[in-house]
Amino acid sequence: MSSAANGTTPAGIDPRGPRFGATITNVLSVIIFFLALDTDRINQSAAYLLLVLAAVLFAVGAFFGPSAHPYSWLYKKLVKPRLGAPKELEDPRPPQFAQAVGLFVAAVGIVLQAVGVQYGVAIAAAALFAATTLQAYFAYCLGCQIYLALKRAGIIRAS
Repeated sequence: MSSAANGTTPAGIDPRGPRFGATITNVLSVIIFFLALDTDRINQSAAYLLLVLAAVLFAVGAFFGPSAHPYSWLYKKLVKPRLGAPKELEDPRPPQFAQAVGLFVAAVGIVLQAVGVQYGVAIAAAALFAATTLQAYFAYCLGCQIYLALKRAGIIRAS
């Protein structure tokens, strides 16, 4: 369970980690998108399964926090040792909320496909691509901004 879920103040995370993960998800979303547009049922099935995989990865980040995400492990083992220390750490709660937003978008694509919407997976992949592009290449986390707006509005109460 993440520290945000148990009510304690969470430790800061390196903000470059979520950007690294967003870059991987960005590439994955492009693959899903193009496979989903193909008329070949095998490619459409592959797109659907990759979207399910993305949903599982988002669920790990949403329920257990960004530090528990598999991409975090890759970042810590392969990338972070080659970088200097981060200039500042960030609160993990907005990135964790962003993972929940990603899970929601992926789940919508899965449900759309299940009910027979022809391009449901492609629509979800396009939305994921847009959000991860902002995070990966421009350091603008759309899910984090939603979290902060909800917090300012008093809908989310965090310590």
